[in-house]
Amino acid sequence: MAFDYKKEYKEFYLPPKKPMLVEVPAMTFVAVRGHGDPNEEGGAYKDALEALYGVAYTIKMSKKGDHRIEGYFDFVMPPLEGFWWQDGVLGVDYARKQDFNWISAIRVPEFVAREEFEWAVAEAAAKKKRDFSMVELLIIEEGLCVQCLHVGPYDGEPATVGAMRDFAEEQGYVEDFCDKRLHHEIYLNDARRTAPEKLKTVIRHPVRRA
Repeated sequence: MAFDYKKEYKEFYLPPKKPMLVEVPAMTFVAVRGHGDPNEEGGAYKDALEALYGVAYTIKMSKKGDHRIEGYFDFVMPPLEGFWWQDGVLGVDYARKQDFNWISAIRVPEFVAREEFEWAVAEAAAKKKRDFSMVELLIIEEGLCVQCLHVGPYDGEPATVGAMRDFAEEQGYVEDFCDKRLHHEIYLNDARRTAPEKLKTVIRHPVRRA
């Protein structure tokens, strides 16, 4: 049976609708960086996702080819994740989507070392006849965070973020944004196929003791 990160690590992917504290360990991702409104038609975000999934699926489906990855095990493709920030803003300003900087990411197993990642990028490029050089391998350790499951449209997230901030302060913590600790979202649905009111998004913010 394929390993399913969402089922095996529910504390990271299926949190309750009420805010909670969580210690997030180091995780390995394939990722693409970009800038701009993710909703822009024909923008960089859509192109980034195509490249990201191209490399991620090349790793997953390597089991059907001649290339053997040491330590490989079959896995369910983890959900898309996004790290978001804007210059000069702590957290995010939802009214300024055009100013977003983002890292779109998909978690991959720890057997994806640098050599195997570079093979996957080259293999995807050869098969898809396109450039995948913008995809990178990242290890991110978020540490102590407050997180919550947001149900509903993305534009309704500020209310959930406010509840998370209030909860953290009640527990004696404050938000701890910096260039390596960012607003983090995990998308549990495909927004193209899910009604806005049914979207499920994990929102995660870094915190520290006040």
